[in-house]
Amino acid sequence: MQNFEQLGRQLQQQGKTDAIKALAETEESRRLAGMLDGAALEKAAKAGDTEALRALLGGVLRTAEGRHLAERIRRLMREEGK
Repeated sequence: MQNFEQLGRQLQQQGKTDAIKALAETEESRRLAGMLDGAALEKAAKAGDTEALRALLGGVLRTAEGRHLAERIRRLMREEGK
């Protein structure tokens, strides 16, 4: 859980939290979130089980929408000072 908190602080320092929130609120993101087993995702995240997280997210990332969203996140993270 500490890694997620650290990531949150880093995103905030880079001024990217609003952009991430906006991306998370898109219809595409909502559809993808509906594909995830929320309880399993939470359990894996709390336990730090990266293999379980990888498996859960892998199913979503194999979809065209998942790949598109991942690319949007990659581009956002590459932007400097925005």
